[in-house]
Amino acid sequence: MTRPADATWLRPLGSTGITVSALTLGGGPLGSMPALFGDTVPTERAIDLVHRAFESPVRTIDTSNGYSDGESERRIGAAIAAAGGLPDGVNIITKVDPRDGDFSGDRVRESVRESKERLGLDHLPLVHLHDPENFAFEQISAPGGAVDTLVELREAGEIGAIGLAGGPIPEMRRYLALEVFDAVLVHNRWTLVDRSAGPLRADAEALGIPLINAAVHGSGILADPTIDRYAYRPANEGVRRAVDAMVEVCAAFDTTLAVAALQFSLRDPGIATSIVGMSSPERLDQTLRAAEQSLPDELFTELERHVPEPQWWLEPTS
Repeated sequence: MTRPADATWLRPLGSTGITVSALTLGGGPLGSMPALFGDTVPTERAIDLVHRAFESPVRTIDTSNGYSDGESERRIGAAIAAAGGLPDGVNIITKVDPRDGDFSGDRVRESVRESKERLGLDHLPLVHLHDPENFAFEQISAPGGAVDTLVELREAGEIGAIGLAGGPIPEMRRYLALEVFDAVLVHNRWTLVDRSAGPLRADAEALGIPLINAAVHGSGILADPTIDRYAYRPANEGVRRAVDAMVEVCAAFDTTLAVAALQFSLRDPGIATSIVGMSSPERLDQTLRAAEQSLPDELFTELERHVPEPQWWLEPTS
């Protein structure tokens, strides 16, 4: 396992030259996205959260141009300004997003400009292409399109590394096969109850690309089993059965499903960093305490017995 005090807590993100912490603060909730996360987050609380992160073992913050129409980046930028600049060793990772149905090369350039302005940063160490599956592959990968433009911005030194961030595995694999990305982020598809990302993991390993694992709590049910939601939708029957069984296993080992779900990702040597969305300083403290808990290998052996069959995964045939 990996704990904040361990030498492995900080590690290189592949060949990007970026050092990340095993745990990354996910900036979606701090921008206030109640429709997805069920919580309205005041600006002051979000800024306090970022300041707490600056003082913590967490050295990586993940956000996106499109989170709450840029509010996540604005709040992170406000915290950076109040701190007198980004603390040494902290990296802010963001993503380019479309606007009004436009995901052209020009929109990518504008998205990068907006992110730099909101964050108050001249350099973005890693910029992901965000959710390209919502557009035609032929459009996004066309000459002069979004992918080409990200590559041009990287080669010109206007941004650092470029990544791919999305969900549906078949489409993600299609983009990864272009062999231009430096990192890949997947969400909700490598958790205690879903292993849809297996083929993508194999592709990334073959290409020598680091894997970033987001939404390790399945956006709900693995953090709190009373929340009948997985990956922003009602949990299916197979996931629900697995969660019920896993709760009992965790109780027998004197821990909780939320802690086990976090450590499932943190202890995986194939994952560069695990992103957990947070909305308060207290949530950050709670997550770090969960990372500190000592859990035996036997717990995870028992949990594996209850992983749903592939038919219940988000992409059962990928």
